Amino acid sequence: MFSRGKVAAMNADILKRVVRAIADGSQSDLDRLASKIVEAERKTGHGRLADELEAILKQSKAKRPPAPSTAEIERTLKELPMSRRHGETLATLIPTEQLEHHMVLPEAVERRFARIEAEYAARDRLRTFGLQPRKTILLYGPPGCGKSLGAKRLAWNTGLPLMKVRFDVLISSFFGESAQNLRSIFAAAKEKPCVLLLDECDFIARSRTNSKDIGEVSRIVNALLQLMEEYDAPGLLVATTNLESALDPALFRRFDDVFSIPLPGPAEIEKLLRMTLSTVQMERPIAWGQLVAKLEGSSAAMVVKAAQDAAKAAVLAGGKALSQDRLLQAVDELQRHDAAKRA
Repeated sequence: MFSRGKVAAMNADILKRVVRAIADGSQSDLDRLASKIVEAERKTGHGRLADELEAILKQSKAKRPPAPSTAEIERTLKELPMSRRHGETLATLIPTEQLEHHMVLPEAVERRFARIEAEYAARDRLRTFGLQPRKTILLYGPPGCGKSLGAKRLAWNTGLPLMKVRFDVLISSFFGESAQNLRSIFAAAKEKPCVLLLDECDFIARSRTNSKDIGEVSRIVNALLQLMEEYDAPGLLVATTNLESALDPALFRRFDDVFSIPLPGPAEIEKLLRMTLSTVQMERPIAWGQLVAKLEGSSAAMVVKAAQDAAKAAVLAGGKALSQDRLLQAVDELQRHDAAKRA
């Protein structure tokens, strides 16, 4: 049971949503809100409390009877857009409960995500004032910084499934078929609310002026521009790219919000390390500053992988406490591997 002080300190909006979910009998909403509380406690440095709350959630879910959602998922998969010629699905559906969503971001970037989520939650109220919520978002930045994870986070926090476009199936060598496939995907997103993810969208949205294959590129870019201009699906559209300079300039104007996911700074690197290793027994003291200095300039994905590699090595060594030396060794190995790939 929460003490009066803790209840007073909890975010008022989350409390309202918890009460509303209880009143509506919405278990899925309660699960999402409980996860948000766990995440908030972890971000404020209450790692042990967050772990205990997370364990309670897992025990509760394990005791529940299987949710009657299998038939619904199967039905939804059958309704995914298909390529006309080969009958392959043009997208992959990721249910909400399977989404990764923990992110460590600079405060300014966190506010951009939170604003999108808040506008989606208040979309009906905004429309009563003649205002439209942000629905189309472009995330750009270096590889491994969390662009795709950002789309998953938006799907998790809005309660929407994530539909990821399969560009390997979408692109066709037949005249006009790629554009038709793209239209089918947008039509499916309009029928069923989701976060439609165009991951690495430069694959289909590269600048028409810089391409040698002007005809086919122009057709699919023109189709995308038109679909973006007319986008009125009930969910969100999220596009990501490593190469924002390669995108067609006209595309940027179609997005409601465009922002960068940067590489983690020293504060974010330390938070990522601590969060990833929160369930691992650590030797004391750990010189976090030394680890952060070695990882400066690394992507969030590399930071997390280095911590996970060190933790796995400790478990394989007999479950011993994780040491500073083992962490440094994991960082060194990963950086050597990364340097070899680039060479």
